[in-house]
Amino acid sequence: MRIISGIYKGKRLVAPKSLPVRPTTDFAKEALFNILNHRVDFHEISMLDLFAGTGNISYEFASRGTETITCVDADFGCVKFIQKTAEELSFPIQTIKSDVFKYASSGSGSFDVIFADPPYDFTIAQLDILVQTLFDKNFVKEDGMIIIEHTKHNDLSTVSNFTEARRYGGSVFSFFEN
Repeated sequence: MRIISGIYKGKRLVAPKSLPVRPTTDFAKEALFNILNHRVDFHEISMLDLFAGTGNISYEFASRGTETITCVDADFGCVKFIQKTAEELSFPIQTIKSDVFKYASSGSGSFDVIFADPPYDFTIAQLDILVQTLFDKNFVKEDGMIIIEHTKHNDLSTVSNFTEARRYGGSVFSFFEN
């Protein structure tokens, strides 16, 4: 994986092959950040990365100047890799080892952008519960958004607070706002 923009533009990162991840492709990531470039000021937002995996998306936010980033993942190896990489690059990333649903139910914080990249076998019902929990527990700031990366085989347009979906190859980014 590589960081596509910001102070570490072009920096390649190699995650251990043993991590149970499916990183967002550079093609899809570049498209997502082209959308976000017109919607957010990276220097002034807070970001929550759920199912953070390798931290790929968080590094992109950090490289662009986001100073409040929280990564949540249940896998110890993923959390350890994110911590190590954040330390090496002096990125302001806090990591939390937790099941995302438990964190969303009992955690706290309020974020401008919440990015979630759950396993592609998650059902629409599971994703709906996640989105509603994040809104109900006030994780999303008033003008904030949730972005869920999912397979093209899921249509999340029936989930509350859905605003739009963008497809890039086999991946779709669905957006949810207050």
